[in-house]
Amino acid sequence: MNYQHSHLASGRWAELTFPEQMANIGSEVIRAISWRNKDNQQYFQKAFERALELLSLTISSEKNKSRLKELTRLYEVLVDYFAFDNEYKSSDESWQKYFLAFNYLARLDI
Repeated sequence: MNYQHSHLASGRWAELTFPEQMANIGSEVIRAISWRNKDNQQYFQKAFERALELLSLTISSEKNKSRLKELTRLYEVLVDYFAFDNEYKSSDESWQKYFLAFNYLARLDI
């Protein structure tokens, strides 16, 4: 696989705490929302792909095995929101609130 975050895929990602991983995923999701709202399809698509890439790295990490159900559902709902019919009725605001909690938690770990 050709990773956009090759330095993270090579092992650095596993060194981050779960809140740090989720906060980084959230940063890409927020970028995707921002670019989509600015009608910049190219930048939106790249940010969305990076978010899915980071989420895939999180899912594949052994240390997150107990969170597998939540993480795979997150993947499903993100794809539904950005690429399909938004059957789960997500919103920009709901995604921002969801990931903001991980930003806060990641800062507490420092």
